Amino acid sequence: MSTKPLQISLALSLLLLGSCQTQKGNSLASVTTPVMQEEPIFKSEQYAIYPNRVVQGSFEAKALSPTELASNYRSMAKEFLSPELKFKFSINGKDNEMLSGRDHTFACMAENGSCETPLIVFGTQNNISSKVPANTYLAPNTRLKIRLDMRHVLEAFSKKGFYTAFNGDKIYKEDFKGVFVAGGTAPLTWDFDNLHNFRNLELKDADKDGIYELDLVLNPSGDETVTASTWKLSKEVAAFPQYKSDYPLVDALYNLSLEEMVNAVEPDSTFRTGKEWAGVWTRDISYSIILSMAALQPKVAYNSLMRKVKNGRIVQDTGTGGAYPASSDRIIWAVAAWELYKVTGDQNWLKESFQIVKNTLEDDLKNVYDPKTGLFKGESSFLDWREQTYPEWMQPVDIYESENLGTNAVFYQATSILSQMATLLNDGTSATRYQTLAEKVKKGINDHLWMSDKGYYGQYLYGRNYKTLSPKAEALGEALTVLFGIADREKQRQVVANTPVAPFGIPTIYPQIPNIPPYHNNATWPFVQSYWSLAAAKVKNEAALLESMSAIYRPAALFLTNKENFVATSGDYAGTQINSSNMLWSLAGNLSMTYKVIFGMEYRANSLVFQPVVPQALGGKRQLSNFRYRNAVLDIDMEGYGDLIQSITLDGKPLPNAEIPGALTGQHAVKIVLANNSMGESKVNRVAVEFAPTAPLVTYANGTLSWTAGDGVKHFKVLKNGRQIEKTDKTQLQVNKGAYAEYQVIAVDAKGYESFANEPVAVVPAGKQTVHEAEHSAAKASLPYKGFSGKGFVEISKTQNTQVTFKVQVPETGIYAIDFRYANGEGPINTENKCAIRTLRQGDAFLGTVVLPQRGTNEWSDWGFTNAVQVKLEKGTRELTLAFEPANENMNGEINRALLDYLRLTRIE
Repeated sequence: MSTKPLQISLALSLLLLGSCQTQKGNSLASVTTPVMQEEPIFKSEQYAIYPNRVVQGSFEAKALSPTELASNYRSMAKEFLSPELKFKFSINGKDNEMLSGRDHTFACMAENGSCETPLIVFGTQNNISSKVPANTYLAPNTRLKIRLDMRHVLEAFSKKGFYTAFNGDKIYKEDFKGVFVAGGTAPLTWDFDNLHNFRNLELKDADKDGIYELDLVLNPSGDETVTASTWKLSKEVAAFPQYKSDYPLVDALYNLSLEEMVNAVEPDSTFRTGKEWAGVWTRDISYSIILSMAALQPKVAYNSLMRKVKNGRIVQDTGTGGAYPASSDRIIWAVAAWELYKVTGDQNWLKESFQIVKNTLEDDLKNVYDPKTGLFKGESSFLDWREQTYPEWMQPVDIYESENLGTNAVFYQATSILSQMATLLNDGTSATRYQTLAEKVKKGINDHLWMSDKGYYGQYLYGRNYKTLSPKAEALGEALTVLFGIADREKQRQVVANTPVAPFGIPTIYPQIPNIPPYHNNATWPFVQSYWSLAAAKVKNEAALLESMSAIYRPAALFLTNKENFVATSGDYAGTQINSSNMLWSLAGNLSMTYKVIFGMEYRANSLVFQPVVPQALGGKRQLSNFRYRNAVLDIDMEGYGDLIQSITLDGKPLPNAEIPGALTGQHAVKIVLANNSMGESKVNRVAVEFAPTAPLVTYANGTLSWTAGDGVKHFKVLKNGRQIEKTDKTQLQVNKGAYAEYQVIAVDAKGYESFANEPVAVVPAGKQTVHEAEHSAAKASLPYKGFSGKGFVEISKTQNTQVTFKVQVPETGIYAIDFRYANGEGPINTENKCAIRTLRQGDAFLGTVVLPQRGTNEWSDWGFTNAVQVKLEKGTRELTLAFEPANENMNGEINRALLDYLRLTRIE
């Protein structure tokens, strides 16, 4: 995507504003007045925020009044699309044609508005024969015909019953659902996890000659490039707090967000997630309730939270590998429930929510807690699109085994809250138990995820039997460590000062992943930006706070809606894979800037405390009227800037500790005067958007590791069992082939950015691994699936083989990794809720939880491995039992099914 229009200097843009607007056909002539010379609130090379407008290059958004905005913003993404196309083909919607990073390329230099690829053979790379001329762009409405030769694949189906993919996986004829094309130019997408749903990207063989074809229209002119040109308040919002300040732009955005909040309430009085996202989503409503929806819409917040409760437990949204426990961030519900209690003081809700959170956490302690690290397992909170934030090799089972910063920050806060709830309910035993657990999680985060050389936390621990830390910054997790007090005061200051911030805001991760389109990768999310603002306010980093608030106001004003996300490199809403307007957590975050930053409202169990943090650039007078707190209505006047309160009164009398008691009733006036003080250090780690190198492809043979060298790589780090053993610029290393080890290689570029580590390569000496066929321990299934080992496989479900016992011969005492080869065709890899879960025991002793995530809809011949449970086993015959137990209920509640091929026993120590 070109960022050329956004790189025009601000001074030149202001001089050319009128002519540029006329040329673009989006004139603001009817509403634009001569550019005023007042000082900007915030100014960077990319954009500037003024009291009444936002200026970004030739684009301007202006507040015409507190209830009306105008914007001439237009996405420029479609005007600078390259005719160089990158794509690859996919059987059944999976990335199974060629190695990661190896794509077909084709120059669509349309003649008469159309172009056609040569006949491409599946698995054989097609490359452009010559360079595309400079300043050549893809014409609107270009027609493209794609032709693919699948004859050798169909022949393999016919002769052998399967086709062997580049990585050795067998795709069986019975599992063949179709062939699709993936790519980076719309309507193509690199979203392999959802590709099977894009029927417009499926190639067809109409004449049954083995040549598959597809016709597409690229760069269609009818696509939206403008969200709106004006916004004017049209909904009744008088029942909600009214805000007025010296900054017309902020006042208008406040009212726009109130209106979008009204739009987000469904007829059944629950929250809609976004214009394009129907229904109630656990994480979305929870983060929104914490930001501001508890205060503004407590009844709707309650209804929405209870919609996400089933069998007395919190519901994990559908997601990776069939949802829970590959994803485990449902526990954020607890933080939202606590916020709602603090807002309302409702004792019945306290009791009800306490039991729900307790039930949920007790299941999580069995299924996702790692006592070795003190951390909980599972996917990054909210970053729930596998390849957007994880290495391509990581399957749902690997994501389940990872231990993530944001998710563990949420678990820490949930366990701490559960302890506080128990204290209020006079349950001292539970209070002690959960506070002890919270401290273990906190210690685990600081012991295993803190990076002292960078001054912020790493993204997650990942790997197989041995884990390493991904050094990427994860914006939401970093913010939560500050807000929840996981980081001590010094670390809080470091996190805000050192976490990378890009020109248009804080990217969700940093650096970005190459060859992955913007969504979570290479994107900024306003709700995450809001939590970052709260973190900056907490540590009183004025520069970070002002820049962060500006990064929220800029897109809302220019786009005239609270968008879901935007591209980090360009600041444009167009170009991300999905992007909804009227997004609940984005609008909730926008409103939170007024309540939780400017007025510094902090809800406690029995009071509301004011702790304002107002950057000097936003100093002045402001009013917030009709603000409801429990049984009181507050009209609040505030003036000045800084973080120190010079005076605060309630109805003209001094208010001790700036604290409104929870028992207050009736209407009252609050007056706050700030001390106009400086807030000390203001450091921001401003960086360009950068991309990490691609992960090396590593192979092993006869005691030698070999790997590929990508472009721009300066050196490599070689890991053995999760720890670095070598730094080298070579692409080979001799290793000990006589001892079990897992090896990984990380590529490092000249700027010091690291690739993901490759999929662990296990060196397994002879005699260190044994296989135990499932059909020797239970009745062989009669199902017609293929690709199994031995003489068959066993079906396990909630009614069949609910307990399977394997008698294994342990050759010598040691630490063993126990996993299972399995199949689960109950759904796609990226959604639904049918992950199978089982408990592994030796006798009565609990060894661990085994997860068997979905691997593809009706793809029962697609076999993979579960997570490995590590346990010390004594020499001799041992019985290992895989059983379905009450804690193993998944989110579906009915279908909890998989096929077992064999148990694998590997001595690792």
